[in-house]
Amino acid sequence: MPVTPEQQAEIEELRASPRSTLRAVSEGMETHLYRAHQVLDHGFVRVIDYMGDDAAICQAARVSYGKGTKSVQNDEGLIRYLMRHWHSTPFEMCEVKFHIKLPVFVARQWIRHRTANVNEYSARYSILDREFYIPEPSVLAAQSVINNQGRGDLLQGEEAARVLEWLKADSTRAYDHYEAMISQDGQQGLARELARMNLPANIYTQWYWKVDLHNLFHFLRLRADSHAQYEIRVYAQKMCEIVADWVPAAYGAFEDYRLGGATLSGKAMACVRRMLKGEAVTQENSGMSKGEWREFQEALDHSA
Repeated sequence: MPVTPEQQAEIEELRASPRSTLRAVSEGMETHLYRAHQVLDHGFVRVIDYMGDDAAICQAARVSYGKGTKSVQNDEGLIRYLMRHWHSTPFEMCEVKFHIKLPVFVARQWIRHRTANVNEYSARYSILDREFYIPEPSVLAAQSVINNQGRGDLLQGEEAARVLEWLKADSTRAYDHYEAMISQDGQQGLARELARMNLPANIYTQWYWKVDLHNLFHFLRLRADSHAQYEIRVYAQKMCEIVADWVPAAYGAFEDYRLGGATLSGKAMACVRRMLKGEAVTQENSGMSKGEWREFQEALDHSA
C-alpha cells in the first residue's frame, strides 16, 4: 500500500484547511500539494511545501522588487536566456520539499545527489514495514553486454519466473528473520539498529527531500534520461510532471535546453560542420573514440 490510512487521513485534513497568504503561489503546484502520486508498486512522491514560482526566478535575476513592468512574455524570454546560458542562482530562489517513499537501493543511488537536505526514516528507532519492490516482468532484464551499468534483453519464460520467485522468497525470509530478531516475546530481542542489517535492498524506506530548483533540474536531467536506471527514472518522470505545473516557463526551458538538447564536444562540432558541407564523416575519420562516436550518433538521432 503506497499510502497508509493514517497518511491519507493527514493528507485530507491538510487539503481541507486552506490558508490565505501574501507569499507567491503557484496554482499548478497547489493542485499537487500534499497529494501522493504512486510510483512503482509501493512507492510515492508528494509535495510537502514549496517556495517561489516563475516570477521569483525573474525577480532574482533582475534584483528588483515586485513584478515591475515586465510582461509574461518578457519573463519567459528571460528564463530561457538564463537556462540557455547556464545561469544558476536565479533558479536557486525556488525550493520544494518532497516526501518520497522508495526502495533502499534506489535511495542509495539517489543520495549521491548531495545538493539537497534529507531526513530519512530511521530503522534504528522504528520498524520498517513488510513492503518490498518486486519488478514487473516487463522490466526484468539481463545485464547489458555494452553498458556495464545498464540492462539488456528481457528475461523470458522460466528464467524470469525463477528470478521473480527468488526475489519474493528471499525478501519474505529476510523480513521473517528480522521480525524474529527484534521480537520481545519472552526474550530481550536484538537491537533494531543491528537487526536491520539483515533486510534486503528492495525494502521500502521514506524520506523528506528538500532541494532548490537549480539542483532539482540537475537531478532530473540525469535521472529522467532514458539511460538512467528504470526504478529511479520513474520517480524523476513523476517529478517532472509536478515541476511542469509548478514553474511552467522554467520547465519549458529546461525541457528544451537540457532534456531535449545535447552538449557537443569540440570534435563533435567539427564533425557537424563537415557534415553540413557535405563531407562523409565516419568514426574512423572523426577523431573520436568508438564510445564518443556512438554517443554522438545517439545525440543526432535523438534530435532528428
